[in-house]
Amino acid sequence: MNRKLRLATVSLAGCFGCHMSLLDIDERLLPLLERVDLDRCPLTDIKHCGPCDIGLIEGGVCNAENVEVLRSLRARCGVLVALGACAVTGGLPAQRNHLPLADVLQTVYRTGPGLDPASAIPDDPELPLPLDRVYPVHEVVHIDYVLPGCPPPADAIWELLDALIKGRAPQLPRHLLQYD
Repeated sequence: MNRKLRLATVSLAGCFGCHMSLLDIDERLLPLLERVDLDRCPLTDIKHCGPCDIGLIEGGVCNAENVEVLRSLRARCGVLVALGACAVTGGLPAQRNHLPLADVLQTVYRTGPGLDPASAIPDDPELPLPLDRVYPVHEVVHIDYVLPGCPPPADAIWELLDALIKGRAPQLPRHLLQYD
């Protein structure tokens, strides 16, 4: 049977560059869409993931909402892939990890250059609570595969997805892996 697989993507704490790199597979997007149905992802604007075969996660985990989204994706996806440096190591968002969260919030919202003296740290209940540090996704849920890079090359994303869709474990050639 040639059933289409379901693919979900999510961006947590990062720059969204890995999603852009996914789009950089260019003309291969059409054959990809012949083999998968998109669930949660920016192209569908679906906000919650249904049962999925493959989930791609970009970005680190920096707040309570990221934890909830990540755990939900893990519960609903057969295979989870950490996509890009932020998901694999915490990346650039994790640069704040060597500073106490209270100091970061104070500097960003109260004492940083150019801020209005009356500015305050946001405390709206609609805002997700920040975590003490930024975590790579594998420290929160089990991850099946990682694809490093900032962002990973489109060819590497294509090779990984092609293998997963065909039911194979991805084995990318060394020249497609980046650790920057």
